[in-house]
Amino acid sequence: MQKENGKNIYFNDEAYHVLNSYLVNQKFDPKNVFILVDNLTYKHCFPIILSHVNFLNKSHVIKIRTGEKEKNIYTCIKICKLLEKLKATRNSLIINVGGGVITDLGGFVSSIFKRGIRFINIPTTLLGMVDASIGYKTGVNLDYIKNEIGTFHIPELLIIDPFFLNTLSRTEIISGMAEMFKHGLIANKDFWIDMNKFKLEMAENKNICNDLIKKSIFIKNKIVTKDPKEKGLRKILNFGHTIGHALESYFMNKKEKILHGMAIASGMIYESWISHKINDLSMIDYEEIESSLSSFYPKKYVLSDLDVEKLFIIMEHDKKNEKNKIQFSLIKRIGECSYNYEVPFSLIKESLLKC
Repeated sequence: MQKENGKNIYFNDEAYHVLNSYLVNQKFDPKNVFILVDNLTYKHCFPIILSHVNFLNKSHVIKIRTGEKEKNIYTCIKICKLLEKLKATRNSLIINVGGGVITDLGGFVSSIFKRGIRFINIPTTLLGMVDASIGYKTGVNLDYIKNEIGTFHIPELLIIDPFFLNTLSRTEIISGMAEMFKHGLIANKDFWIDMNKFKLEMAENKNICNDLIKKSIFIKNKIVTKDPKEKGLRKILNFGHTIGHALESYFMNKKEKILHGMAIASGMIYESWISHKINDLSMIDYEEIESSLSSFYPKKYVLSDLDVEKLFIIMEHDKKNEKNKIQFSLIKRIGECSYNYEVPFSLIKESLLKC
């Protein structure tokens, strides 16, 4: 199995056949396989997996509460203690069934328990399928700072079953689509065009997702394959995330929270404005991006000068920074992105208050 070129990614019914074969061929004891779920995926998704993979009927299930608040080091410690209690070994396997919280959290636990055990991701959200579960990154939040603690750890398999999208709300689908729009903006203008052409149908009719999901996954996986440890090219995947993650973190403890996709969509608008100012993005391209994203992701907040100051403090903790300088990935035109741009606070503030 050649993980480095994406051949460990499987779709639909073939995916379950491959998973069955893997479990049998690797001679796993079902009781040495541990399935990480949250309350929702345990109820709505895990039974579907069991119907395809009888092998897992005797495996251990570890269930945590649903939500971003569980994505922290303390939950990791609880999971590790449970694994120890259930006599997990270095030859154990963790199967992560859930959205980005579960795949990030479960992948991180897999990378540190017994100095690293094998794991498989079965993402159940659109965001998990096209972004969080791909690329070998694992991580948990440190207080309000997103993914501050993490590792690189490669999954044995990535199982994509779009049927799980039927368990999601329209809002969650739209949130996940933000990362797909990003893949078009940074690397493939034709895909950006397709996303805009079918975005309304995709939000309403989940069955149209299959081809677009595959294209989105392959765009990201191609980038990750060329630069797995984010030394260069992979940094373009951070477009929209420097400001977007700051927004998501800032609103995390407020009454009106912002979903990841909504924050990233806003981040892409702000960072497109910055791209226009210092990376030669044309006004025509900026206006197309702003019009498309703002119509699909209407902004539900107003930022004050004080809010901007606090957002900047969060950005100063961004793990992409170098030499105490905030680093941005910026687009030059739709479909082309570059990285390692130092952006002054004055321009960041201008984008946040103007756009």
